[in-house]
Amino acid sequence: MTTADTEVSAPPQVDNLAALESEAIHIFREVAGEFDRPVILFSGGKDSTVLVHLAIKAFWPAPVPFPLLHVDTGHNFPEVLDFRDDIAEKHQLRLVVAKVQDYIDDGRLQERADGTRNPLQTQPLLDSISDNKFDAVFGGGRRDEERARAKERIFSLRNAFGQWDPRRQRPELWNLYNGRHRPGEHVRVFPLSNWTELDIWRYIQREKIELPEIYYAHRREVYQRDGMWLTSGPWGGPREGETPESKTVRYRTVGDGSCTGAVESEAYTVDDVIAEVAASRLTERGATRADDRISEAAMEDRKREGYF
Repeated sequence: MTTADTEVSAPPQVDNLAALESEAIHIFREVAGEFDRPVILFSGGKDSTVLVHLAIKAFWPAPVPFPLLHVDTGHNFPEVLDFRDDIAEKHQLRLVVAKVQDYIDDGRLQERADGTRNPLQTQPLLDSISDNKFDAVFGGGRRDEERARAKERIFSLRNAFGQWDPRRQRPELWNLYNGRHRPGEHVRVFPLSNWTELDIWRYIQREKIELPEIYYAHRREVYQRDGMWLTSGPWGGPREGETPESKTVRYRTVGDGSCTGAVESEAYTVDDVIAEVAASRLTERGATRADDRISEAAMEDRKREGYF
């Protein structure tokens, strides 16, 4: 028997994670070399936390050469906001926060009848990009999440109004990315495009990445609406006829508390979550995000307007 015959190959997911990590780091370095003022969209959620982790690895031992940007709806989970601030402080990253509440207070935006503020994030986001002259904006979008995201390029050109035009997107062959843009335009960059939810969790396991505690099973008072378990907060609820119950739940994604649902779960550890996600037939957005259910083209509309 030869030495080659006795070698034990690495599990396929390990090789896959190494390839995905290498691609993402390559994208970060390409952007750093090609653009003047990049920024990372950072909410404190699992995908944006993985983005920050990859950025740190891409430039280590030098500091990450661009700041973080969060559009705060005012309806975020307190645990996630605390985690967001801790990450920025721990890694000495400048955090820019655009607040939807400021726009409501001065009349630039109005509260929606349904109470959700996720669709109100577009204007604060675009204003922050314009005011800070950001020319490349990293996002944690993945193609497996939703149909509108599935057809997105890694480098997504946006016009002077922040809008997405499918006719102006460039081909991306052989890992070659075209970041050319006119003054006032910018490019959205998605280093996690080819990752899946399961890849994200396996990478979190491998890299021992910390996350907000609400990603793991815990007891919480929730009520059911439209097939999702929501929790009460400054966003309102429960409504008449919605009875709060104490359940063991976790969140697969985090965002505006008025439209982000929990799932019943006994996944207390990363290993538990991986097993649960592997058995799931729904993406995290499909299972827990009410804002994506507003219409068949909800995400597509927001993409054209300039949010996603």
